[in-house]
Amino acid sequence: MGFTQYAARHSPEQVVKVLNEVFFRFDNLAQEHGVEKIKTIGDAYMGVSGVPLSFPDHAVRAARMALSMVDAIRDMNSEGICDFRIRIGLHAGPAVAGVIGKHKFSYDVWGDTVNIAKRYESASEPGRIHLSSAVAGALPAAFEIESRGQTTIKDVGTVESFFLNRLRSAS
Repeated sequence: MGFTQYAARHSPEQVVKVLNEVFFRFDNLAQEHGVEKIKTIGDAYMGVSGVPLSFPDHAVRAARMALSMVDAIRDMNSEGICDFRIRIGLHAGPAVAGVIGKHKFSYDVWGDTVNIAKRYESASEPGRIHLSSAVAGALPAAFEIESRGQTTIKDVGTVESFFLNRLRSAS
């Protein structure tokens, strides 16, 4: 079931309770993987790697976090907490971060990189992690990456994209 269907069938209190559980787990994963949580918007969770501190392994951190998020949702589904299918989009590139405005300050990230990552999420498939070529090219062979071929991404065009399937076991 998608989040929209879930929200339509449950009370606002139940929706918030489940989202709180999902985001609580994601927050723990963000800390574990060294990813900065930026914000939640409805059922969306935005995190970045390499901001505010730059890391040479930012793509690896983001990929590990994404795989852990898919596992967390699968676990929650099997525990009967929810029945969600997560879509994740990952892109790498320049962005700017900070706090702007006069009221209700919040840390945020802006730039084409952020917008493109969102587009990859939207063009993903349920239960999948959709990668741009920038991220796919930055990941070591320890990650199993599957070519999705030419994909049309809104406001980007037709590009080669990839799915991140798993971290290969160290054998």
